[in-house]
Amino acid sequence: MDKSIYKIVPRELWQEARVAGLFKGAAIDLLDGYIHFSTSAQAVETARLHFAGQAGLLLVAVDATMFGEALKWEASRGGDLFPHLHADLPLDAVIWEKPLPLGDDGLHVFPPMQEDPR
Repeated sequence: MDKSIYKIVPRELWQEARVAGLFKGAAIDLLDGYIHFSTSAQAVETARLHFAGQAGLLLVAVDATMFGEALKWEASRGGDLFPHLHADLPLDAVIWEKPLPLGDDGLHVFPPMQEDPR
């Protein structure tokens, strides 16, 4: 079973994290007090609901095994359990980052992802 979780993030915000060496979260993460992630099964719907029509996004794959108790699986959309990181994201936990372009239909085109880490 793979241990990847995914973050959808604007390219400019991710560039700031690269310079800082740490990702503290997007505005919604800072407001909620944790960094929102999705599993491979949840990411497409997350993009549709929260990033519809937005260009300039990246999909960032993160190693979920690096966080211990700081990573909590909490009920969210429809009672589904989502990974929430109650800490900053160190960039050494990043497995890869890839563009998340918009297709001709206006939906994001996802690269291959691994399965849910639970």
